[in-house]
Amino acid sequence: MIAFLDASAVIYAVEGQPAWAEALKQQLRRLADEAAAGDLQLAISRLSWLECRVGPLRRRDGQALARFDAFFQRPDLEWVELNSAVVEQATLLRAEHNLRTPDALQAASCLQLAGAAVMVTGDAGFQRVPALRLALVNGGEGEQGETRFAE
Repeated sequence: MIAFLDASAVIYAVEGQPAWAEALKQQLRRLADEAAAGDLQLAISRLSWLECRVGPLRRRDGQALARFDAFFQRPDLEWVELNSAVVEQATLLRAEHNLRTPDALQAASCLQLAGAAVMVTGDAGFQRVPALRLALVNGGEGEQGETRFAE
């Protein structure tokens, strides 16, 4: 199984509030348990790289930027490049589901990974895309993250 992390999930992992970071860890543990032999591969898009680095750069926070850069240098990350196939699919998703351009690019990046990919996100807006398999992260009060698999 592939856990595709959108930018919100990476932010939770690297500099999120403890409740959000813990909710992300719990969701990844759940996915690893569901995966065959606990084999969970992490994937990320180049867009997340951009989105995660903007905040620390704006704040001139070199330590936070270094933490993100260290995360992105992990050898176990599978990168989804923003190629023409991703952009074409994102265009269709944006038109059909009224997604913002970055969200359409993230959804298309995840869908490029085929059926074994689950998008791990804190953004419930991705539920508008029925083809996505989602693992929602909730670090607030109440229910923890849920996993929704497309039919």
